[in-house]
Amino acid sequence: MQRRTLVTAGAAALAFPSLILAQNLPTGPVRIIVGFAPGGGTDILARVIGQKLGEMWKTQVIVENKAGASGTIAADYVAKQPGDGATLLMAHINSQAITPALQKVNYDAAKDFQPVVLVGVTPNLLICNENQPAKTVKDLVELCRANPGKISFGSAGTGSAQHLALEMFMLAAKVKAIHVPYKGSGPMLTDLIGGTIQYSFDTMTAATPHVKSGKAIALAQTRQQRVPAYANVPTMAESGFPGFEATTWYGLAGPAKMPLAMAKRMNEDINKVMLMPDVMEKLAASGAQDGGGSTEKFGDFMRAEQIKWAKIIKDGGVKAEG
Repeated sequence: MQRRTLVTAGAAALAFPSLILAQNLPTGPVRIIVGFAPGGGTDILARVIGQKLGEMWKTQVIVENKAGASGTIAADYVAKQPGDGATLLMAHINSQAITPALQKVNYDAAKDFQPVVLVGVTPNLLICNENQPAKTVKDLVELCRANPGKISFGSAGTGSAQHLALEMFMLAAKVKAIHVPYKGSGPMLTDLIGGTIQYSFDTMTAATPHVKSGKAIALAQTRQQRVPAYANVPTMAESGFPGFEATTWYGLAGPAKMPLAMAKRMNEDINKVMLMPDVMEKLAASGAQDGGGSTEKFGDFMRAEQIKWAKIIKDGGVKAEG
């Protein structure tokens, strides 16, 4: 009887391979939880990927924003969800690497998530609104030195990648500035364009629409090499700060209880999505590079980032406050 059952199951797998594949996907709507307000880089990329997955899986893929605490509210929420694949996290450098090294969070970033795929690594852009007097890094350093503790820089939250980039800049330039944290890049960019704040090291993904429209000015980018989408914008290294690199990364992860087979199936589909010409175009325009690959690649990447940022924060004496 057991042998007959096995033979029957094997025959079904051969006859209906799509049925077997479908068993490794959620049975209903899928939510991608974003830890920041709408309009930020994490939100933008989640919607690009989510729309294509919805079409591919023939089900609703809903992007849900749970903003606050540099993305850790969303990460904590997803960590506690069932492992049925119905809830995914748009994982982010803040919630998965920086903030857990800065302060106590209610989850274990290294153990409470099942990696699915790395979506991309982007530079940050040092930006200002069009009314600011300093529109080069050199002029900005001089402005900060002439006005110690008075020039404002917005970020997506205390302990965010933008905040850490500002801390790196202040340390390297030997200047003091005001840090103004927000609940994501969306509201921060609104205030930057409106003149409430002056500058930001924001994610290239979130800043790009405003730079392209002329409402924001890009002074510099923060990877060692210029990305093709911003070939005319110098790096911080080229602007007098050799070795300066501050990136933001995004990926998809589920709760640790998610079966590995499901994570791998999702990984295959998301890799296909990221190779679609229109998605590739959007990723390139946002400066997103190095995405794709296996679940193991993303897991190894996150572990390396957690170790790296824990050391930087400890050695630099960076505190969570302001």
